[in-house]
Amino acid sequence: MANTRLDTSAYIARLRALDKGALPPDGGQDFNRLIFARSPYLLQHAENPVAWYEWGDAAFEKARGENRPILLSIGYATCHWCHVMAHESFEDEQVAALLNSHFVCIKVDREERPDIDDFYMAVSQVLTGSGGWPLNIFMTPDKRPFMAVTYLPRQGRGGQNGLMELLPNIAALWRQRPDLIEKNCRSIMDAMGNLSSKIDHTVSVDLQQLVDTSFNQLRNIYDPQYGGFGTAPKFPMPMNLSWLTGQGATGNHDALGMALHTLERMRRGGIWDQIGGGLHRYAVDREWLVPHFEKMLYDQAMVGLAALEANQATGGGFYLHLAEDIFGFVARELTSPEGGFYAALDADSEGVEGKCYVWGKGEIEECLGDEAPLFCRFYDVTAEGNFEGHTILNMPLGLDEFCTVEELDSTETGLRLERCRLLLLEKRKRRISPFRDEKVITAWNGLMIAALARGGAVAGDPAFLDAASRAASFLLEKLRRRDGRILRSFLGEAADVPGFLEDYAFLAFGLLELFEATLDTVWLEWAVKLADQMLEIFLDPASGRFLKTGRDAEPMPLAASLEHDGVVPSAFSLTAQVFIRLARAAARPDLLDHARRLLESYAADVQRQPTIHLGSLHAMALLEGEPFEARFSGHRDHPAIQGLLHALKARYCPNLALTFEASDDSPALAICTQGTCYPAVHKVSELEPILERVAPRLTDQK
Repeated sequence: MANTRLDTSAYIARLRALDKGALPPDGGQDFNRLIFARSPYLLQHAENPVAWYEWGDAAFEKARGENRPILLSIGYATCHWCHVMAHESFEDEQVAALLNSHFVCIKVDREERPDIDDFYMAVSQVLTGSGGWPLNIFMTPDKRPFMAVTYLPRQGRGGQNGLMELLPNIAALWRQRPDLIEKNCRSIMDAMGNLSSKIDHTVSVDLQQLVDTSFNQLRNIYDPQYGGFGTAPKFPMPMNLSWLTGQGATGNHDALGMALHTLERMRRGGIWDQIGGGLHRYAVDREWLVPHFEKMLYDQAMVGLAALEANQATGGGFYLHLAEDIFGFVARELTSPEGGFYAALDADSEGVEGKCYVWGKGEIEECLGDEAPLFCRFYDVTAEGNFEGHTILNMPLGLDEFCTVEELDSTETGLRLERCRLLLLEKRKRRISPFRDEKVITAWNGLMIAALARGGAVAGDPAFLDAASRAASFLLEKLRRRDGRILRSFLGEAADVPGFLEDYAFLAFGLLELFEATLDTVWLEWAVKLADQMLEIFLDPASGRFLKTGRDAEPMPLAASLEHDGVVPSAFSLTAQVFIRLARAAARPDLLDHARRLLESYAADVQRQPTIHLGSLHAMALLEGEPFEARFSGHRDHPAIQGLLHALKARYCPNLALTFEASDDSPALAICTQGTCYPAVHKVSELEPILERVAPRLTDQK
């Protein structure tokens, strides 16, 4: 039986199961106040000697009453460097003594409270030019920051102070020079105020110029050998890949090639879990070999969508299989019994990063017997290993190229390797698994619903559609208050934190994709309801701006943030896209006006840095471009309708505006695009020639 400290899942389960009714409010001798938290991340710190508080009135009242500065530490349950700092410092009695004597300490799970994380991450960016987790903010009792740092070691090294040096200095500064603290606070708040400047309606956007600039900037940092962007660390950046695929549809073959090559190299690299499917968060090297091993739900959704778009554009089965590999992993390891999707898997198990995922050659030989030599050659397994004496599985060559070199039949070899993979997967299941954060986060679930719905439509696989529908039903039932307000997360029960703009936008996106995949207008109606709530809750009538946090929620010191696309779309860009698509699908032209005003509200930011606003460029293209109208009529479950829908969704159709009218007439699909309205078709054989003309395959690769 593993030590529960090393088996994090068992450890958290034990803490959650404790009878806490007899514990005092401060947690007593064995715990701090975080023992009462629901968040797995906060529970991971419940036995720290640090007297942690959750974010709330009690912490701020104590800081005000005792005139103490606050240490706000923000992270998440599957964050490797959060674990490192916790083990080095927050579990240390000497560090805890300094913190407890001079500070009020608050822990926040960034996934539960993205509003807090977003504001103070913007502070870190303003102060240091960078950010990350753990994010540690020193601030006043009125929540104004005066210093930001990320990971710090316990003791200084390499000319950098550690916590043991930094904490006494800050405590002394707080007591002796409050004027300097106040000066720093004012300077930071002034800088933050500049992030929320008034809307400049005079900004004129030349969309084609921004598209050209963005492509040239991406091409300049593109790695032509290994794919991806930059050198190391290297993130998947699915927003880049989706946008480049879209540019391929306009005739930019170089853009499409960059997206396809990156997907291929990621699939072959160690960033991909070659045994269990899905991908890790990023690679620490240029070659995609050594990953940071945590696995996030949003990465699976976004890369899955990028792969499906590549398949729609090219017809290449490789990209569809890539998405299916992701969906298989999500179904097996990130799906709750109720149908919601869990947030993440940790990088660490038994206190070691990546231990669950790496292999020794001997254990592979013992498991696979006579098939081991083939497996080891294909997956680059050696006795020396490629990572701390072990091997991270990767594919130096694709299957066809490998079989050509080895003079093997590719079909038979693929089947042999698949049998080996399944044997090793069973063996791996007997290891202690990384901790799974079982929070169901509304926004990330919305992305996964969208990916599965698109996958079901493209592949014609009802299992993907069933998974998307179950998750959507779960969210709409369990993550809505009685007044209809969407909530942020669920873990055993819904949290009382109201949903943020990203929760509404990402969920509406998922429901819209589900409508387009099924023609079930129930999903469209729900998406419209969410859009109306977004206008009610997040549109500030005084400024005309959309807010990322609802007007009914706790405000931050300033309504300021750095809003742009990252590994997921920005809440603003996806809101605009959803409004545009709903305007056409649900006959709501008012939503086009809201989308236009939303994009105008930060057009100056897009103009300055278009490459980090690709989602907004896509929204602008939707707004300016001619819709690809596809009008279905008939019974949605009729085989002919389903066949037409599958044929349409298997193609890359930019600016698709899909509508459905239930009727007793014979099943039909009418398409209007590129200045032409085509006669209604009733069979796939009648539709295909039209699609060849208006949505041709871009390449026959893979």
